[in-house]
Amino acid sequence: MALVRSAKIMAAASFIVLTSGCSVMLERDGPGSEVPSGQVVNAIPKAEPRSRYGNPESYEVLGKRYYTLKTSHGFQERGIASWYGKKFHGRKTSSGEVYDMYQMTAAHKHLPLPTYVKVTNLENGRSAVLRVNDRGPFHENRVIDLSYAAALKLGLAKKGTAFVEVTAINEDQSVLTAKVDAKSQAAMDDLGLYLQIGAFNDRLNAQRLSQRVAQFVPKKVRIHEASNGTGAIYRVQLGPIASVDIADQLVDTLFDLGINEHHFVSN
Repeated sequence: MALVRSAKIMAAASFIVLTSGCSVMLERDGPGSEVPSGQVVNAIPKAEPRSRYGNPESYEVLGKRYYTLKTSHGFQERGIASWYGKKFHGRKTSSGEVYDMYQMTAAHKHLPLPTYVKVTNLENGRSAVLRVNDRGPFHENRVIDLSYAAALKLGLAKKGTAFVEVTAINEDQSVLTAKVDAKSQAAMDDLGLYLQIGAFNDRLNAQRLSQRVAQFVPKKVRIHEASNGTGAIYRVQLGPIASVDIADQLVDTLFDLGINEHHFVSN
């Protein structure tokens, strides 16, 4: 059953903001009039003041609390992108602006509003520059929700989802010209994408989680050891993950096991 996209966001200053921001819905959103992707122009990064209403220290949606980053400097992540369209066209975003599905915008759970980002579709190599002005997506396994125009430019409007890399632009304009290697769907394992489900200072605790999960998931469970400056840290990861469908299946299984905290990492 679809969940309601709009959610009340409580700011630290004890005011409530209604957001029609990004989706926790499981059904596909509708497209608008088809616009050739070649006619879609990138957003142009510029210095802007922070949104007055879109940057509470934290906010809660469907019983889960999210925290807003104080800066986007150095931010980069990989994960799954989705998009939202005419169902929310003309409604207010979390920043108070009106959502226009034909503009190059996006929604993110944590980045300050507004933030300019470069999004690269890892499956076909297409890139776009977007302005993040909304909150979401609140689907369990998505990192960014794109406008319909952005989804067209990135070549994922028909498919609905894709693995992407999101990089905050900030003052570093070199981000705009940096190239990200794309992989064919048949070679997505080479991306080295893993779903991390836990990190421990004690290897025994990592082994316990690994053993608990391994019997229920189709992907290999590994313990990746790294240094955190003061000692070793042991990260429990599933993968590599070659498709969005596999990632969603893993997340559903983890949810059934009571494991709700996870995120994508890459080698």
